[in-house]
Amino acid sequence: MIRSIYTVAKRELRSYFDYPTAYVLVVAFIAISLFLTFRNMYASNTASMRPLFDLLPVLFSVFVPAATMRSFAEERRGHTLDWLLAHPVSELEVVVGKFLGDWAFVMLALLGTLPTAVGVLLASTADPGIVCAQYIGGALLAGQLVALGLWASSITRNQITAFIVAAVSSFVLFLIGLQVVQIGLPTTISGALAHLSVVSHFQNVARGVIDLRDVLYFVSTGAFFLVLAGGSVARTRLSRGGSDFKRLRMGSWVVAVLILVVNLLGSHVRGRLDLTRDHLFTLAQGTRKVLGNLNDLVQVKLFVSDALPPEVQLQLRDVRDLLSDMKHAADGKLVVTEEDPDKSPAAKSEAQSFGIGPIEFNVLREQEFQVKRGYYGLAVIYANKHKVFPVIQQTSNLEYRLVSAIAGMTRKTKFGVSFVSGFGAKGSFDIPGLRDNLQDRYTMRSVDLTTDSTVLNKDSTKVLVLAGPTQTLDSTAVRHLEKYVSSGGAALLLLPPVNINNRNFTPVPVQSGLDGYLKAHGVIMGKEMVMDLASSERVSLGQRGLFNVVSPYPLWPIVFPAGSSPVTQGLNAITLAWASPVNVGDSAHVTALLHTSKAGALRRLQMPINPDQNWSNVPKEDLGVRTVAVAENPGPGAGKMGRMVVVGDAAFVGNQFIQNNPQNLTFVANAIDWLAQDEALMGIRSKNREPPDLRFASNFGRNLLKWGNLVGIPLLFVLFGLVRVTGRRRRAEARWREVVS
Repeated sequence: MIRSIYTVAKRELRSYFDYPTAYVLVVAFIAISLFLTFRNMYASNTASMRPLFDLLPVLFSVFVPAATMRSFAEERRGHTLDWLLAHPVSELEVVVGKFLGDWAFVMLALLGTLPTAVGVLLASTADPGIVCAQYIGGALLAGQLVALGLWASSITRNQITAFIVAAVSSFVLFLIGLQVVQIGLPTTISGALAHLSVVSHFQNVARGVIDLRDVLYFVSTGAFFLVLAGGSVARTRLSRGGSDFKRLRMGSWVVAVLILVVNLLGSHVRGRLDLTRDHLFTLAQGTRKVLGNLNDLVQVKLFVSDALPPEVQLQLRDVRDLLSDMKHAADGKLVVTEEDPDKSPAAKSEAQSFGIGPIEFNVLREQEFQVKRGYYGLAVIYANKHKVFPVIQQTSNLEYRLVSAIAGMTRKTKFGVSFVSGFGAKGSFDIPGLRDNLQDRYTMRSVDLTTDSTVLNKDSTKVLVLAGPTQTLDSTAVRHLEKYVSSGGAALLLLPPVNINNRNFTPVPVQSGLDGYLKAHGVIMGKEMVMDLASSERVSLGQRGLFNVVSPYPLWPIVFPAGSSPVTQGLNAITLAWASPVNVGDSAHVTALLHTSKAGALRRLQMPINPDQNWSNVPKEDLGVRTVAVAENPGPGAGKMGRMVVVGDAAFVGNQFIQNNPQNLTFVANAIDWLAQDEALMGIRSKNREPPDLRFASNFGRNLLKWGNLVGIPLLFVLFGLVRVTGRRRRAEARWREVVS
């Protein structure tokens, strides 16, 4: 049987490469997919293959039917199917063999995009596990649509008819998962269609997780169409009125219905393989540590309605998976319950007592939009304390928020974090999102260091934060800081080199008054601004004619982790603004945290900073890696000396920069956790699902990646096709001449 299947598959695959049509299909698929991919990737400057795989269901809905339309239709039209079945092969072996041959051809076309993925991985810190999962998802999707195409080809003698049936069916599988289609359907029907749609299952795999539920979907639906194709092929040898034909038809439909039922019930199957490099979709060790150390019961109550829109229902799967994983990690100390307030007055009353109310959403009924309501929130309860999430807006940081709430409620005391007031420094309210991020576990307050009567000790203040002073610290403040750190306290110092005058957009140099103190600790603050010619944010230069021109701004460098410090764990890049270099002096306890690319340079403080100027006149010998943040960890043998983190910038914690790059806030929160030596949650918070930036040393590398793949790969297929097709013609003519002679 295996030998017969192999023979049919080999015959099917070779038949593609004997005609120019297959090469046209492959070249068109690769050229269109890569053109759209590079256009999106380079415009956003993100190192991710998601632009390709987001489009893949649509591209495959045309390419796969075009590839499979001839498989059985051409055999029927040329009466070669009867000849094939006359050989000692069964209908099952023919269908499976053709499926494997067609699937291999589609995969060869998809693998034509693999050099692009390899180039992206080499030019960035993109996650190879995610790329691997994306290609596995592409293979599963290809298998499903190839099976569908074979079924469409098996029911007709006309290739065009087979193409139309397969393409329409493929698009239906795609469209039934879109919100614009589901919004007008009853909840029960829309939920079932969501399970049968390609969209949600393929997106789940493409994010880097191989979930058994998604694998079951693709395998079961592919098997469904193969069964239909097998039945269609087998009936050609049977009389329509005979008992064998009736049994075949009944058996095919029974198997098909069973496969569909298994797929619909497959949403309850558990098991997944997280291929992401940092295990982004697996419970972090910090989560397991916090939950494993619980001394008493903690309750998590999920209030959710059945009538929620489909896009929320799909997200709800992740929420339920997360809560289930946390429940198992807590070893019985975490009680998770799910209630529907729409069905239970007691659950509704309890939800309202926690402040969880219904959310409103639109549904299409009787040709008009109607407003519906449903519950989608949860509450964490411990003793007489509770933490409420009225609406679950996203799942990317839900693990951290839940574990942080549990850790805060079960902890007997909270650490203190004090922000230095005065000297133009920022307070905790001036850093967007910081209090929300840390208030479960820390008590934040302000402290005045200008008076001798100020009491600053590590019992009341675990971490001292000096964020962006625009005035020089006086001797009293410096003395308080020195005494605090030398007695075991920890300090986070965000020290900008300049203060920007908003009236005329000019830099005003800032002297912190801490240069001597920091130098004694092996930290040397530079007197310049850091710029990066290869990795920087883009800013608008304003309206130029009809267009708004956007250009790189090297004084807003995008910097990267300099090592494996817990502070930068899981972070891709931090965006700074008008930062100064922070150099490591003669100290074995100071290590670099953040640095620029190799195209980093220094710029005098007095020079203009407006974006609209020529930045490329920096001599090559002046380019190099520049450190912008360091950490001091005295370690054993250093007495009571505490930890310090020093960053040559403070503008990066402003609202604009945190909104554009949430990793800025993660870095600050991680630094505070590390300084407080409370590192359990750092690995959870640092889970970053955003793709990194593309980084090229020169425009040559950038163009090589794009044009080498966009032109080079299709050209290779064209050349191979010319050699293959013309060689086959020459070989056929030579054999004919031998026969004639």
